[in-house]
Amino acid sequence: MADSSKKKRSPYTKDRGTLGAFEGETITRRRFMTGGALAAGGVATAAVGLPALGFALGPIFEKTVHEGWQDVGPEADFNAVSYIPKVTTITADIGEAGKTTIYVRKATQADLSPSDKHGKPLPYVAISTRCAHLGCPVNYVPAAARFICPCHGGVYDRQGKVVGGPPVRPLDRFYTRVVNGRVQVGQRFSVNSKLERFAPRDPTNHLDGLWQYLYPSRPTT
Repeated sequence: MADSSKKKRSPYTKDRGTLGAFEGETITRRRFMTGGALAAGGVATAAVGLPALGFALGPIFEKTVHEGWQDVGPEADFNAVSYIPKVTTITADIGEAGKTTIYVRKATQADLSPSDKHGKPLPYVAISTRCAHLGCPVNYVPAAARFICPCHGGVYDRQGKVVGGPPVRPLDRFYTRVVNGRVQVGQRFSVNSKLERFAPRDPTNHLDGLWQYLYPSRPTT
């Protein structure tokens, strides 16, 4: 049974003998200011941290919409010497902003990738125009057989491998196939310096050696 002789603790600071207390207050000014400062700090931290966290984790929970295989023309349009520019859709439902230019040519045995099975490369080479440095669109210069980025001087050879400037890996590519004499391109993939295929990476992401594990793929890249 509780001891009724014990007094109930007063809610007022003055009754509790708190130094500097005022009549009628239930919390000291120091505790109030400390709590207010902590609350303001929490709000400020959330205002800065939550958007950054959402930016970093948001793409993981987004669904990637891909157009699947897209027709880029008959086989007669392409050869193994020259790249032919074609326009393809990489993001649906946003109009022209969802389209990109790719360069397509017929593949040769020199285009064989370690990722290819049975010793045969993909039938066509379809190269992305997105620079692997910061994403600027590159141009193919036939006379030099080079892909050149006008933004920061990135230079790639005929296979899309880096030969100069700041890019960290070769240009991305697209899967290709032939259906009823028509060339089709599929999903994009990234490659390392040996042309081994990986899930798409962002520009600035290395893919050689241990770098491939430090820069995981993002679904919406």
